[in-house]
Amino acid sequence: MTTVAGVDSSTQSCKVVVCDADSGEVIARGQATHPEGTEVAPAAWWDALRTAGAGLLERADAIAVAGQQHGLVALDAAGVPVRDALLWNDLRSAAAATELITDLGGPDAWAAAVGSVPVASFTVAKLRWLADHEPQLADRTARVLLPHDYLTWRLRGGEPGRIVAPTTDRGDASGTGYWAPADNVYREDLLAMAFRGRTPELPRVLGPQEPAGRTPSGTLVAAGTGDNAGAALGLGISEGDVVVSLGTSGTVFARSERACADPSGAVAGFADATGAFLPLVCTLNAARVLTSVADLLGVDLPTLEALAAQAPPGADGLVLLPYLTGERTPDLPHATGSLHGLRPEAMRPATVARAAFEGVLCHLADALDHLTGIGVRPRRVLLIGGAARSRLVGTIAAQVFGVTVTVPEPAEYVALGAARQAAWALSGAARPPAWPARTAAEISAPSDAAAGRAIRAEYRQARRALYD
Repeated sequence: MTTVAGVDSSTQSCKVVVCDADSGEVIARGQATHPEGTEVAPAAWWDALRTAGAGLLERADAIAVAGQQHGLVALDAAGVPVRDALLWNDLRSAAAATELITDLGGPDAWAAAVGSVPVASFTVAKLRWLADHEPQLADRTARVLLPHDYLTWRLRGGEPGRIVAPTTDRGDASGTGYWAPADNVYREDLLAMAFRGRTPELPRVLGPQEPAGRTPSGTLVAAGTGDNAGAALGLGISEGDVVVSLGTSGTVFARSERACADPSGAVAGFADATGAFLPLVCTLNAARVLTSVADLLGVDLPTLEALAAQAPPGADGLVLLPYLTGERTPDLPHATGSLHGLRPEAMRPATVARAAFEGVLCHLADALDHLTGIGVRPRRVLLIGGAARSRLVGTIAAQVFGVTVTVPEPAEYVALGAARQAAWALSGAARPPAWPARTAAEISAPSDAAAGRAIRAEYRQARRALYD
């Protein structure tokens, strides 16, 4: 049996799956945690990968890594990190992003150049922050990598003192802010502008099925990609499919045959891992909101769901704006969460619980609106992530999205996408292997859309009252 390994190196953990290269069946898996925080020593990811992959990676004929997007891994000339990596959710670069938008002439200019408008998450904004706040470290920076690039580099034998030419792929490069998906080129002028004249080496951008190299023991290493492109490949999405991912952050994305450029900045014009494009809206707040509200009420998540199911749709007028850790979409990096509509009859655990579920899903419905605004026409929503296992989440999602919601069987879709890419690179075929998709539930949109419209109207009114 030919086997492949897929790695999901996320914010919180490293997950490894080993699959049959022909069928996609998972035959082994491993996991290890990552340190908490918004800056992490890159070596911690490598240690987690070795722990999660112990006894597994050696069994694979090919490996690929899908990693958290946007982060900044700055290496010196010897391959030593000049500082801990800044992760996508580190908001210290918010002011730098705003400054960069002005420097190039506004959001329209950025959308035209690279398909996206910088926010704090983007690597380009983190480079500006590094140049302005730690210039001595910026001067030492000889190479700039993304988290998945770093792990691919280490798999291929790269390490401090042993330089191997780094690589990346279209999907992850498109989240930097200095690579143009429509033109398939780096914008080194934007890199230099952001980094105050410095031009560090950048990874070579590989094609979707192009190998990055081999491990020292000879295992093929595929290009890898970003986590969202990995999930899209793992799910095997096609035109009309919109994925809503309920993880630490929330993402809403779709596959497109054409590049997009949204000057509002809400939709990032990313590339995918197949040679097409992946217009995407990202929120900083999603499933963690439910955990936080459960902690507030002193209950576990199943009890929170049971409480929420007792309250009527609309939560008796109680609205939660779920911006607990600031927000990226809408661009409110310093916002906090807030409850609106507090009245005696609404101040009950059940209504607070219901408001939490509805607030998260209205937040993501707003994100979906941004995609439809650039021409995406959803025929169904695929709901993934830990919170997607909740039946109530699926029911409310169908109500507020107004389309059929499909819940795939629970699986590590980012790691599966990486494994599928590894199988593709190993085969040398023109297309990725056809691995079957499995559905756990399908929830039709209610025939009467009035309740969903009312919930969204209350949410919209609360958001506008505070932030418009």
